[in-house]
Amino acid sequence: MTKTLIVPGLDGSPAPHWQDWWARTDPDAMMLDMGDTARPVREVWQATLAVHVMTYPDSILVGHSLGAVTIAQLLARWPGLRIRAALLVAPVDPRAIDRIAGFGAPPREAFDVPALVVASRNDPLVSFDASRRMAADWDADLYDLGHAGHINTASGFGPWTKGKELRDLLLARTRRPSALRRMFGAFRQPA
Repeated sequence: MTKTLIVPGLDGSPAPHWQDWWARTDPDAMMLDMGDTARPVREVWQATLAVHVMTYPDSILVGHSLGAVTIAQLLARWPGLRIRAALLVAPVDPRAIDRIAGFGAPPREAFDVPALVVASRNDPLVSFDASRRMAADWDADLYDLGHAGHINTASGFGPWTKGKELRDLLLARTRRPSALRRMFGAFRQPA
């Protein structure tokens, strides 16, 4: 079974956050320990994620907020890693948040793996238009979750079965291993 690597955001994703629930209820999922989530360091987060990807090749990455941006930066900067797909929930622009400004801008490069950006129309940390631009830059699909805040505990998100469904849809679209996509170019199955 494909491993789901869950990357938390700023300050982590403790219970009852949907990421914590997901990691506890899915035996093929794992919440990554990114170190100090209150004072994150870009290089530490990227290296931690890269080590886990190398340990679990062809995994699917699921990130929330800063975790989603960390995944995007990894995909843009370390294209040789074997990643099957990415589910990026409520990615933010770190430059707009003082504590994470050191992470820099979200990348503008297209990914060579299927990706889905899940965005909210009333996210207090990122506009829907900015989410749409990130999805376009990354050649990712965009899933409009409606008015869902930052898609976190404060917005009422504990258990979130739709997240697992979206992950499963990504997995169904990625029957070819990502190593082949990297060798022969991007491959997308028709929706």
